[in-house]
Amino acid sequence: MSDAESRIKQTITANDVVLFMKGTKAMPQCGFSSRVAGVLNYMGVDYADVNVLEDDGIRQGIKDFSDWPTIPQLYVKGEFVGGCDIITEMTLSGELDQMFEKSGVTFDKDAADKIREANG
Repeated sequence: MSDAESRIKQTITANDVVLFMKGTKAMPQCGFSSRVAGVLNYMGVDYADVNVLEDDGIRQGIKDFSDWPTIPQLYVKGEFVGGCDIITEMTLSGELDQMFEKSGVTFDKDAADKIREANG
């Protein structure tokens, strides 16, 4: 197991929700990362952010780890959920709410409903 792979596994094991992204949740560095971080921030989800721009090993390692070619990547309870398009669809359909509820992840249901109302 590579150093990057072991650090990825440790991070997704130690945190219920992890977003591998370009930039940070406070300062996203690309539109797709900004969209997913914005959804999570608005919904009040407590999550770890990993800035792939700070570490080329993690930047490539997360793509290999998930077998998914793009960043951002969201993990919930150690499971890969998806990237920007998938998270956007899941937010609008309510699937993300259901996943958080099933996983015991705290989030603001009213905020999630407001996202759907604004995009409905």
